[in-house]
Amino acid sequence: MQTLDFFSPVVDDPFAFGSIAAANALSDVYAMGGMPLTAMAIACIPDRQAEMELLAQIMLGGVEKLREAGAALLGGHTVNDAEIKFGYSITGLVDPCKILTNAGARPGDALVLTKPLGIGIITTAIKRGRAEPETIRKAVEVMTTLNRIPAEVMRLFRCCAATDITGYGLLGHACEMASASRVTLRLQADRIPFLEEAYALAEARIVPGLAAKTWQAISPKVVLPPSLPEPLQKILIDPQTSGGLLISVHPDDRDPMMASLRSRGVPASVIGTVEEAQQARIVVE
Repeated sequence: MQTLDFFSPVVDDPFAFGSIAAANALSDVYAMGGMPLTAMAIACIPDRQAEMELLAQIMLGGVEKLREAGAALLGGHTVNDAEIKFGYSITGLVDPCKILTNAGARPGDALVLTKPLGIGIITTAIKRGRAEPETIRKAVEVMTTLNRIPAEVMRLFRCCAATDITGYGLLGHACEMASASRVTLRLQADRIPFLEEAYALAEARIVPGLAAKTWQAISPKVVLPPSLPEPLQKILIDPQTSGGLLISVHPDDRDPMMASLRSRGVPASVIGTVEEAQQARIVVE
């Protein structure tokens, strides 16, 4: 398998940005149940000495995550650009009989989410100078955590579908899974994990612009309860950077898989179930 992902900085620390960029790029392989092997770096950077020193720190952060993943950096390519951008193309391996896509969810399956939401709201607050240091630390910890362990655990159980939660937010990617699988996903709002700081920021209307575009695209397919607080709605469509995996797992394997994830330090949550197709693709309760 071959993937590609790169983007502009979401935090001020260049080392942390490199780590986040690597974790984010690796997630596409992990979401399909694969194992990353090699990486090629992609960098856009202004042709000034100060930025070249930043690039060195960015690449050090990235290499640390690639080593953690067991992937080898083979090289890369750099071009001049007015804005710094960084990421990787990842080559990985997967058993073609066990590859996971977002198209295999089956009625009765349980839905598991492996990371808390709210990253896009917090990175927006960082850009606006509204994020506290502890909030930034928590967000960086989430973004730099590899999805390697969930990918390894998925291979041990009857997982039917998976996707990583990135730019379309939880509801956007859930809609894609529901549509591809021709099912309806029922989500329990009170079970969906998120960073508490993101809720307060959403209350202050500090949200990414992409969230509104996502909601405009998916709202005809989504049913929300009238009692759902507006900040939580914003969190459900919040675009994530290096977000967690949404996994559809056979109901008999739900509890053993959750036990395995938690024993290995993954703060996963069961957030819903898969149902036969209805008019709405996503129903939030």
